[in-house]
Amino acid sequence: MVEISDIRDVLKSLESLKAVVDGLSDDDDLFEKGLDSFGSVQLMLALEERFDIEFPDSALGRRSFSTIRIIRDTVSGLAQQEAA
Repeated sequence: MVEISDIRDVLKSLESLKAVVDGLSDDDDLFEKGLDSFGSVQLMLALEERFDIEFPDSALGRRSFSTIRIIRDTVSGLAQQEAA
């Protein structure tokens, strides 16, 4: 199971968000807090490496990376698919 704290740890590795991660709620819009398209690609790569998953094209939309909670749910779903 992927925990919110795991996602926060990954977000802290991103230059654009590391200074604000601890002050974010699980439902804050990360794009409003500084995440840009380059950062979202870095985030995707970091999540793939950390959780040994691969984001399919269908999960590469802005929504998949918009909040900590949505990221956790997306990564959890992908991890379950990988395990099946």
